[in-house]
Amino acid sequence: MRCWRDTVNANHTLDLPAKNATKDTILNQISIDEQRVVISKDTDFFYSHLVLGRPWKLVLVKTGNMSKDELCSLFERHLSEIAAALERHTLVEIDRTAITPLI
Repeated sequence: MRCWRDTVNANHTLDLPAKNATKDTILNQISIDEQRVVISKDTDFFYSHLVLGRPWKLVLVKTGNMSKDELCSLFERHLSEIAAALERHTLVEIDRTAITPLI
């Protein structure tokens, strides 16, 4: 998500050589090597995190269908809460109404 990249040190898959075709294993390795948080709706990351501890940290987005503008607004409103949760947890879920640390 590119909407708040100027506020935090963030990369998007479009910045990588394979762009959105970058394999999950590569994203997980980047996350581990650079201690980066993966933000995704993809539950494959959820299971990988539970079983393998990869990615390093994960924000699992469970909002259902939502426009990019709505999603950006949701993250912008809750960025400090998400960051605080990630200081103590490795897996955080965000939905339309709550930020929930899971692990």
